[in-house]
Amino acid sequence: MPDQSHAPHVVIVDDKLEMAEMLADGLADHGISAFAVATGKQALARIEAEPVDALVTDLRMPGMDGIELLTAARRAVPDLPVLVMTAYGALETAIESIRRGAYHYLTKPFKLDELVVYLGRALDESRVRREARTLRKSLRDEATKAGIIARSPAMRAALDVLARVAPSDAPVLLMGPTGAGKGLLARYLHAESGRTRGPFVTVNCAALPDPLLESELFGHAKGAFTGATTRRLGLFAEAEGGTMFLDEIGEMAPSLQAKLLDVLERRVVRPVGATKETPIDVRIVAATHRDLRRRVAEGLFREDLLYRLDVVPVHVPPLRERREDLPELAAELLAKARARHPTSRVERLSRECLLSMLEYPWPGNVRELAHAVERLVLLGREAEAQFADAALPHAPAGDAQGPHFAGPVQPLRELQQRYARWALAELSGNKSRTADRLGIDVKTLAKYLADDTSD
Repeated sequence: MPDQSHAPHVVIVDDKLEMAEMLADGLADHGISAFAVATGKQALARIEAEPVDALVTDLRMPGMDGIELLTAARRAVPDLPVLVMTAYGALETAIESIRRGAYHYLTKPFKLDELVVYLGRALDESRVRREARTLRKSLRDEATKAGIIARSPAMRAALDVLARVAPSDAPVLLMGPTGAGKGLLARYLHAESGRTRGPFVTVNCAALPDPLLESELFGHAKGAFTGATTRRLGLFAEAEGGTMFLDEIGEMAPSLQAKLLDVLERRVVRPVGATKETPIDVRIVAATHRDLRRRVAEGLFREDLLYRLDVVPVHVPPLRERREDLPELAAELLAKARARHPTSRVERLSRECLLSMLEYPWPGNVRELAHAVERLVLLGREAEAQFADAALPHAPAGDAQGPHFAGPVQPLRELQQRYARWALAELSGNKSRTADRLGIDVKTLAKYLADDTSD
C-alpha cells in the first residue's frame, strides 16, 4: 500500500455508507487518504475540525443535501475543491453545484479511475493556488525589505491604486522623478498580481541604441542583420505569462513606439527579419520621469501609444513629498549599508543628522538618500553619524527656498536669454532635456536662445 504519511486528505460522503467506504478504499490504493461518512453534518464537522484537502459528496442525501454541504464547506474553507456525485436524473442539480463552486461532477455509476483523475486535477490546482499565495506574500515581503515604506499619505495613495489594479491585466503608467522608486513599485505590482509565478522582465528604454533596443524587445531572425548569427526570441517572449517593465518609456524612438503600439493592440510580436508573428501574453508596466503629454505636443511621443499605456496612471511621489517615510527609510538603508561594511564605526544616525535629512530637499530622491547613507557609513568617524559626513553637494532646504537676486535690475528678456543659455550648458547642450526642465517647448527655448535684447 502507498505511504499515507504525506497523502492528500479527502472526505467522502454518501448516505449509502458502503459506497463511500468503497471509494475511500479505492483512493487509498492510489495514495490518497480518504475518510468515509454517511451524512452532510458529519462531513462538515470533519472539515471544520481538521485540515481537509478535498470533499467528494453525493447530491441527494437526507438532512443536509450536497448543495447545502457544498455551500457550508466552502464557507468554512473558501478554496476547498469539491467534487459531486449525482444520478443521471439529477443533472440540473449537478450543474447548479458547478455554479456554486464545485470543481466537477461525476454521474453514477462511474469508474474509480475517473474519480482519481478529476480529484488529482482538483488537488493540483488547489496546491498551485496555495503556492501562488505563499509566493505573493514572499514577494511582498521582499518588496518591503527592498525599501517600499509607505507611512506618508502620498505613498499610501500610490500603493492603494496598485493593489486595486494588480489582479487585472490593465497597463499601468508609473510617473515620477528619477530615483523615486518606480522600479520597486513595478515589482510590487507584479507580486500582487495573478502573474506572480511568471517572469518579471525589465528593460531601460534609454540605455540602448534604437536598433539594439528593437532586437532586445522583439527578437530577431537568424541573418536579419549583420551579426545576427543565431535566432533570438526577445524580451517580450521571455516575459510570456508575466510582466514587462518598460522603464524610461519617454525616451523610446518614434519608430519603436509604432511597433510597441502594434504589440499592445494585437498582442503579437514579429521578430526583426521574421515573416511569422507570435502571440504573447504579457502585462505592460511603463515608467517615465517626463511629461508625456508635453512630449506628445512636441511630436516626440505618439498620442495613441500614450492612451494605450495611460490606462491606470500612478503618481510616484518624490521624497520631499513623503517626509514621514524618511526616518524609516534612512534606518533601513543604514542597516543594509552596515551589513555591507561591517567594519564601519557608524551604528546609528545622530538626532541632528536625522533633522538635517528631514530639511534637505533630496533632488535625487530615495536613490540619493541611499547613496548619502552609504557615505555616512563609509566616512563616519563615530558611532553616531553626522550629516556633514554625507558630503551632499546641495544646500539644505532651509538655504534653498528660491533664487537670490543682487546687482542692478536688468531687462526680463535678457535674463530669459542668459538663464536659458546657463540651463543649456548645465544640461550638456541637450535642448530637449533643457526645454523639459524649464517647462517650455523646444521652439520657445530656441526663441530664448536667439532673442536679441539690444533694442
